[in-house]
Order: sequence, then structure tokens, then C-alpha cells
Amino acid sequence: MDPSIPMHDEEEAQRLPPKRLVNKVAVITGGARGIGAATAKLFADHGARVVIADILDDLGATLADSIGGRYIHCDVAKEADIESAIELALKWKGRLDIMFNNAGVPGPSGSITSLDMENVKHLLSVNVLGVIHGIKYAAAAMIKGRIGGSILCTSSSAAIMGGLGGHAYTLSKEAINGLVRSAACELGVHGIRVNCISPHGVPSEMLVSAYREHLGKMDMTAEDVSKIVGERGSLLRGRCATVEDVAEAALFVASEDAGFITAHNLVLDGGYTSACSTMSFIYQNGH
Repeated sequence: MDPSIPMHDEEEAQRLPPKRLVNKVAVITGGARGIGAATAKLFADHGARVVIADILDDLGATLADSIGGRYIHCDVAKEADIESAIELALKWKGRLDIMFNNAGVPGPSGSITSLDMENVKHLLSVNVLGVIHGIKYAAAAMIKGRIGGSILCTSSSAAIMGGLGGHAYTLSKEAINGLVRSAACELGVHGIRVNCISPHGVPSEMLVSAYREHLGKMDMTAEDVSKIVGERGSLLRGRCATVEDVAEAALFVASEDAGFITAHNLVLDGGYTSACSTMSFIYQNGH
């Protein structure tokens, strides 16, 4: 027992769950807000050193300072920006253990017969090429470091079930799922795990904006979206996923608790894409 630590503090520390990412170094793209920000905070709480890579400089820098991390301006569509983010982690701590390819954009909506192809190309440059850039440079650093690692990518329930997103967005998320499986096949021999997380209906800034545009209600709030998704988009009636739910999933997949999981798509949808949600009404009140 350490005599410098009061007995009650030591007993309290023993009761707390262990930190799962002590001495790990992580890069999170799109880490300035939403899912990325929640994950950055949780990773830091569990002992990780976090590099936040984003284009939202004020938000990203403020968050990085608050968690003892680092911030770098990073447009994931630009290969050199991703390379610089990885280099920052290596210069800062000499290693890279976790890469979370989380940055993404919603892209154009509407009929496939009238899609603006320039907007589609921009979406693919962020949502697909950005993930390729992240896996490419993270894997190279992890292989060189010979310590293995965990690469995560944010996909979506839209990659599993049609009609949950715009055509280009759906395409991009389905591409991520395939890329994760392919990269996992190559990188497993180096001890590098590659997985993706597919949230459904998380009321992030991106989803709230999409609902406002789709419904023509520009005053909709995150709480409004949560209520809609909770009532219609989950088998757990009234329950909507939060950014913290996704962060907890990312923590699990990134940690050694998931050390034998790779090439996997972890779906966070309250069962929505796996069952006929109308069945729940049949059995209500014991009927």
C-alpha cells in the first residue's frame, strides 16, 4: 500500500473500473464535435493521448486543450493532411495505437435522376477516400512500430438497409464496410485489427441538419430528432442512441477487450435493421 495515498482514496481507486487505453496514442478524424468529440473525451478519460484532426479549428483546439491532447487542421480528402496528422502523433508520443476514421459528410439528397455529380464526388472524396487515406497512413505507422494496433471506421445503418440515407451517402458507407473487411485481411498478420461501427439515428449535428432540410423545419432540435428516432427507429421504444453510446462502442473495439475482433461491423441501432419493428406492438401488454 502506498503510504502517500490516503486509505479511503486507495480503496475508492480499487473500486473504479480500470482504464482501458493507458499509454495508448489515438488519432480521431472529425474529432471536434459530435461522435468524434465524445470519443476523444472518453479515450482521454481511459488514459489515451489523443490527436484531434478536423477542419473546425476553434472547436478542435479547445477540446484538445481540455483533454491534454493535440489538435491539427485536417481535411481528410487531402492525403497530405492525413499524413501530417499521423506524423504529429508519432512526433508527440513516438507511436500510434488507434486510428479512428470518423470524419464524414451527409452529401446530396434527392432523386438519383437529378444528383449533382460534383457534390457526389466531394462526398466520396471525404467519406471514402478519407477513410482510405486514414487506413493507409495509420497501417504504415503501426507496421513500422511493430506494436499492432486498432483501426476503426465510422459506417452507418444506411449501409445495411436501403432508404435510410441519400444515394451517395449510402454508397460511401457501404464502401467503408467492404474496405474494412479487405484491409483486415491484409493487416491481421501485423497484429492490426480493422473494424467499423455503424450507428443509426444518432442526433449529431449532421443528422439534425438533415432532418431540418428533409422536413423543412429549420428550428428542429436534437431533442426533436431523438424523439422521432426513439419512437420509430428502434426496437427499444423511446430509446435513441447518443454520441456517448457510439463512443463507448469505439472504446470497446479500440481496447484489448476486443483483441480477437477484426473485420467486424458493430451495429448500434437498437435492433432496428435486424427485425420487423412492428412486431413489438403485437406483444404489448401481454397480448
